[in-house]
This record gives sequence, structure tokens and C-alpha cells, in this order.
Amino acid sequence: MLLKKEREEIVRYGKKMLTANLTTGTGGNLSIADRQKKYMAISPSGVDYTEMKPEDVVILDGKGQIAEGDCKPSSELNFHLAIYRRRPEIKAVVHTHSVYATTIACLHRELPAVHYLVGFSGKKVPLAPYATFGTEELARSVAENIADYNALLLANHGLVAVGHNIAHAFAVAEEIELVARIWYQTRCAGGGRIIPDEEMERVLEKFKTYGQK
Repeated sequence: MLLKKEREEIVRYGKKMLTANLTTGTGGNLSIADRQKKYMAISPSGVDYTEMKPEDVVILDGKGQIAEGDCKPSSELNFHLAIYRRRPEIKAVVHTHSVYATTIACLHRELPAVHYLVGFSGKKVPLAPYATFGTEELARSVAENIADYNALLLANHGLVAVGHNIAHAFAVAEEIELVARIWYQTRCAGGGRIIPDEEMERVLEKFKTYGQK
């Protein structure tokens, strides 16, 4: 079985997306890229996360062709491939329909630095204009608008988070959902002051040495 460990991780983190309230049903998708072997593992289209098995995860080659697996890959395969081509340092993508991040995306708003944890993305979370799910238009929009950020809001759709591994990408998705909720609630309360860029630059520097290395 190709990328056995990566397949198992996609199954595990798919379940975690449900328990962390980052998606519902079969919504969202996940992928992991093995840059050395030039393969990508991606969740299958429309398979319940609670029932997904490692053999259901689809393996694609560097050209985006199925190398192993009987299931149809995620409908968002195109933007996963586009991100990996645009960002060679990225090794995992997590796409969610988390409620607060999606609410901000439906307002066609970027997510500003209302809390320093937006630093999991960068100085903010940018917004990609609406495009139909699963299309090349959406893939191009995602690749163009994610720039060097680790998270991107998709208008009227959801959130994309990226990382140097699946744990990192998942953490980005969780923390940005928290910041989106804080932003929504502060706006509902009639306020919300934004952290200045110069302070976010200090935060991002501190993030480089945060945690166990």
C-alpha cells in the first residue's frame, strides 16, 4: 500500500475534523504530499469520515493521476494540487466548513488581527473570491490568493489551511476558527480593535521559536 502512514493520518484527522466541529457530514477534505516520492494522498469524495478506511484514501502521482485507490478523489483535488505547485514547502492541506470562518467568508470579509493567534495564518487571513466548488477557476483563485499565508477564506464556501505536516495544517484550521469566532462576537458586541502590523511582526517572530523544536 502506497503512503500507508499518510492514509492513516487522513482517516484520523478526518474524524478529528468532525469532533472539533470543523465540518459536518462528508464536507471538507484533507491531503498530504510526499515531496520526495512525488505522491499525494487525498480523502475520497463523499465518504463519511466515521466510516473511512485507509484503503479508501486516494493516491495520486505528480501529474495528478490516480496511482492507487478505487475511490474517486475529493472534488477539490484541483485546488490541493494548485497549492502544492504554488508552495513547495507545504506538505498538507486541510479544507473545512467551520461555522465562524465560513460566516466571515460569506460576508466577503478578510479576517483581521483581532487576536494574535491569527498569526497561525500570518498578519491576517485573506479572502478568495467566490468560484464554483471543484472547478479550475477555484483552484486558480486559491493558488493566487493564498500567497504566503497559512490560511485562506473561500467566499461563500469555507476555509483552507496549510502546513508543513497534517498536524500543523489542522492546528491552523482550529486556531483560525477560534479567531473567526472572536472576531464575529466582538463585531456583534459593537467593537473589536485590530492589532497593528508592527505588533503582528513581533508575534510572528515569536511564533518561530514557540513550542518544542
